[in-house]
Amino acid sequence: MPYCYTYPRPAFTVDIIVLSKEEKILLIQRKKPPFKGQWALPGGFVDLDETLEQAALRELKEETGISFDTLTAFKIYDAIDRDPRHRTISMVFFKTELAMHNLSVIAGDDAASAQWFSIYDLPELAFDHKKIIRDFMSFLSYNF
Repeated sequence: MPYCYTYPRPAFTVDIIVLSKEEKILLIQRKKPPFKGQWALPGGFVDLDETLEQAALRELKEETGISFDTLTAFKIYDAIDRDPRHRTISMVFFKTELAMHNLSVIAGDDAASAQWFSIYDLPELAFDHKKIIRDFMSFLSYNF
């Protein structure tokens, strides 16, 4: 029997940045609270029986219909108030330089919709996803 801790622990999540050659980013529209109806990066909670990358690949497929063999780790986000439900820490993964016309996007699971947006004209974003995208674009040396 695994040991059970009596003190609270943070939840671990993954977020995924999919960036096309056409400088568009894939976002999902949230189907459930918090931030129901707002746009966000695809992602979700890590299951106990999977690695972080496996969770990211699973969440991306569930929410957008897109499958990859691998993703690249970017950065961890751990601001205390990043999720209004509870303490959440997220590992962000990415895939870049993709041709949009080669990717068929179909919203599913927790996503009401999934679509591409110009990185220069983003909608209002849920959680801290605006900061995550800005950090990532800075990492790629884009000027905002």
